[in-house]
Amino acid sequence: MTTKVGIREFRAGLADYIASETPVAVTRHGQTVGFFIPTKTDLTAEISAFKDAAEKLDALLEAQGVDIEDVVSEFKDVRRKAAG
Repeated sequence: MTTKVGIREFRAGLADYIASETPVAVTRHGQTVGFFIPTKTDLTAEISAFKDAAEKLDALLEAQGVDIEDVVSEFKDVRRKAAG
């Protein structure tokens, strides 16, 4: 079953619609302008994948002799120069 809501109501209740499992038809002046279909994700799997990627990146940086503190310092210098 699809819930039908006006765009203002959709904006005001976005957090609730995201947490829901029910699709929402978004309307404007009574006409459907779009559909919102919430998806459920397995955050455990995503977090595990990010941790694996971080470990691989750390190993690659170490193998190349890259000091992470040097990278951070260089990044900060570039940002300072770009800002002004």
